[in-house]
Amino acid sequence: MADVDLKHPWIDAELHEQIWGSAPEGEIPASLQIFGTDLAMIRKASLASWLSDDELRCDGRVEFEELTVEGYDGGPEVPVLVLRPATPRSDRPALVYTGCGGKMMSAPRALRGLGMLQWVVDYDIVVVSVGLRVGPEDPHPAQVHDGYAGLRWVAANSDRLGVDPRRIGLAGISGGGGVAAATALFARDHGGPDVAQLIALTPMLDDRDITVSNHFEGVCWPHDSNITGWTAILGEAKGGPEVDQYAAPARALSLHGLPPTYIETGSADTFRDESLEFALRAGLAGVPVEVHSWAGYLHGCETYAPDTEMTRALLAARLSYLRRVLGARPGLVPNVDPRTSSAG
Repeated sequence: MADVDLKHPWIDAELHEQIWGSAPEGEIPASLQIFGTDLAMIRKASLASWLSDDELRCDGRVEFEELTVEGYDGGPEVPVLVLRPATPRSDRPALVYTGCGGKMMSAPRALRGLGMLQWVVDYDIVVVSVGLRVGPEDPHPAQVHDGYAGLRWVAANSDRLGVDPRRIGLAGISGGGGVAAATALFARDHGGPDVAQLIALTPMLDDRDITVSNHFEGVCWPHDSNITGWTAILGEAKGGPEVDQYAAPARALSLHGLPPTYIETGSADTFRDESLEFALRAGLAGVPVEVHSWAGYLHGCETYAPDTEMTRALLAARLSYLRRVLGARPGLVPNVDPRTSSAG
């Protein structure tokens, strides 16, 4: 039996054709070239993901507000972008979005290609996008403190926002998925507020560089990029014994008490192994978990290869979950046997 190349995972054929098909032989495809170790280039490329005022308004269907909210524990004020349907309502669900690329990029308007404006319109929800401090300028615990500040502000201002305080969730993608998970742990351990959902999409959870998928090459967000991102937020502490669960949620000793959790990843994603292990451990701790691992899927392909069969399947599963947990009926109910639950 031939040796398996664990550093170069199999990739969905249609994705491969779209990404590598136009690249000269032996060269990195243009869509992957921003994911290296040059922080200035990474941040410059991220500006393309910012939405304009007109885009945020979504043809008049969305109202938006930009403001700063009180930081946590004496920290600086935190910028947030509030997106809500233009029609008034007092009891909408809300998602606090902790947007963060690789621990090094964050801006409340960096929403292009993520579908969140459509979530606001289609599911009648409020999305609050939090602008997190990033490394290396602001190391840990800046990001989780900012995520927690945003969560607390939404809960404290639920009446003004028209939000049901019992239905506030956390969501994040990639580096921000890790911050969403960390914020859920932080809220659990610091007196709330209660979190109704955790939606962690291809989350960045583990700084230790110990999994097979952490060492993938020739993928979106390869090994050297991952080292750069974790070093930016943790410095020399990266991988060492002093890193806590609020920096790297994979380090949490217990995931008991987390909210219902949705996790998605891909078999060709640098974060595959830590995402699947986190989902398993959460399930073993009694957390209701929905987890999807898409065979041959690369990190973030929905943003630069949206018109593929796999991307359509991924988005359909993601949107199905949102419909179930954000709809008129709750997505989950207690499993109580009426034959044993009556008093006496």
